[in-house]
Amino acid sequence: MNINGDCIEEMQKLINQGIKVDAVVTDPPYHLQSIVDRFGKTSLSDDTKTSERARGRADGYARMSAGGFMGQEWDGGDIAFRAETWKLAWELLKPGGHILAFSASRNYHRMAVAIEDAGFEIRDQMMWLYGSGFPKSHNIGKNVDKTLGNEREDLGNSDWEGWGTALKPAHEPIAVGRKAISEGTVAKNVLKHRTGAINIDASRIKSDELSEGRFPANIMHDGLQQDWARFFYCPKVSKKDRGKNNKHPTVKPQELMKYLVRLVTPKGGTVLDPFMGSGSTGMAAKDLGFDFIGIEKSKEYFKICQNRIDETHPLSGFLE
Repeated sequence: MNINGDCIEEMQKLINQGIKVDAVVTDPPYHLQSIVDRFGKTSLSDDTKTSERARGRADGYARMSAGGFMGQEWDGGDIAFRAETWKLAWELLKPGGHILAFSASRNYHRMAVAIEDAGFEIRDQMMWLYGSGFPKSHNIGKNVDKTLGNEREDLGNSDWEGWGTALKPAHEPIAVGRKAISEGTVAKNVLKHRTGAINIDASRIKSDELSEGRFPANIMHDGLQQDWARFFYCPKVSKKDRGKNNKHPTVKPQELMKYLVRLVTPKGGTVLDPFMGSGSTGMAAKDLGFDFIGIEKSKEYFKICQNRIDETHPLSGFLE
């Protein structure tokens, strides 16, 4: 079931209908507002204005504001930082159901606290590590010279050469929460609701040395070369994985989303994604044989979701 609408309104409708889900796996807005504050709001659609200042700049901040996810209007606001948002997801989950929610390293804590305030127990934090990406850092030596009116002929003479303002981004944290069980023990809870546990064996990372595979960990990455690294390997999204005409700037790789969905969803279960984006969670859920409920507010991105899911599952619309 794919829904084009506001997730607050649509989740309340689902609650009113008595619908229950087994897991929530989602990639909500990161609310990295500093870029929007500096350069203005932009969007791929016609319902927002593009910042003229951002388009006129050539540095990394301008590029991210004009065409990257941190400059998108939907990434502003604070919906992922509100306990009321996650309380609706909590209401939809069966007792013992898990939530996995991505965030940014800089403000993860605000989302995690909101999820906790909604009633979830924070069980862990997963990490998706990656090698790509660039630091959005100011060159302090250059700026100091500019401030003092100095010519930058000999860069080595500046006391502040080599200083900056930011680290290179290299991971995205995932909050792992669980709704309280209702049956006294996890064993009794899974017998009644099929929720409360995580699927360890199905999520083991295969290896030649270990016949049963590596026990799933709370870290994943996109290709470190160390021998142990293959146990946590998950590449960044490829062009093929992204699909045709998918302009969404924060697409997650299918193998990553399959891993997460498989980890927390029981056989025959239903996965909810209230921030569907370009539909990666829905594609993963469908590929693994789970039912799926996705909500996406943007009409433009909702069409992308529909196309991606339909291309992978052309008969899915007839089966829902």
